[in-house]
Amino acid sequence: MTPDHAPAVEDGYRPSERRLARERHRRARTRRATAIAAASTLVVGVVLFALITGSPGWPRTKETFFSAHYARVALPQVLEGLWLNLRLLAVCGAAVLVFGLLLAVARTLRGPVFFPIRALATAYTDFFRGLPLIICLLMVVFGVPALRLEGVTTDPVLLGGAALVLTYSAYVAEVFRAGIESVHPSQRAAARSLGLSSGQALRFVVLPQAVRRVVPPLLNDLVSLQKDTGLVSIAGAVDAVYAAQIIASKDFNYTPYVVAGLVFVALTIPMTRLTDWVTARMDRRRAQGGLV
Repeated sequence: MTPDHAPAVEDGYRPSERRLARERHRRARTRRATAIAAASTLVVGVVLFALITGSPGWPRTKETFFSAHYARVALPQVLEGLWLNLRLLAVCGAAVLVFGLLLAVARTLRGPVFFPIRALATAYTDFFRGLPLIICLLMVVFGVPALRLEGVTTDPVLLGGAALVLTYSAYVAEVFRAGIESVHPSQRAAARSLGLSSGQALRFVVLPQAVRRVVPPLLNDLVSLQKDTGLVSIAGAVDAVYAAQIIASKDFNYTPYVVAGLVFVALTIPMTRLTDWVTARMDRRRAQGGLV
């Protein structure tokens, strides 16, 4: 091993007493904070458990909402219905990203010749951002079959997925538009000075930067979409929510709803943690100057 690569101890370097004291203080403060957080969490948990289980209606509530028997009965059917939710998430998520990006690009087109396109994209975004999702679902799922259009599907799953795409595309379009407008105009000007056309500058310079900047909010929208796929049950599609509803309606026990809710929570938490990790990583890179 060369002297340049020798350990610091061999070079005669030793941390000062002040630095060692600071490190010991930092470690002790971390341990103390961890212990306090754990203790406070335990106390709050014990208090909440005592309040809930000590309430007069807890035995009846436990039997109605937290029955182990009905949980075992409902879990296989809820998981079977969950497969539909996952397929809807995959297909609708991809369609929402593509359609939302097209809407955002349409709203950022320049020049008076593109005014009709910008106006239509703006009207679409404003309308579906203001329209409640459940109303959009009801209008699409029950309104489209009522038109009796030849060649148009009446499948509630497809119609429910179309309603999800219509609504979420408006939200995602605004996220993409915010990312596009956050790119400094000098980036586009530099691309044009290198001989790129407006379309090429948008495709190769502006959009890559914009997409990187809006990844965290896009992931948040996908988390919301994952939960809202359960709303297709109002059309009669047998997903996780409707499977729980079928079981609950037979015996008037609401434990299957709790099971379905916990399944959705179990799916949402990993995506939420992924969003937090991506956000923190991008913040670190931006602070270090590694993200344009």
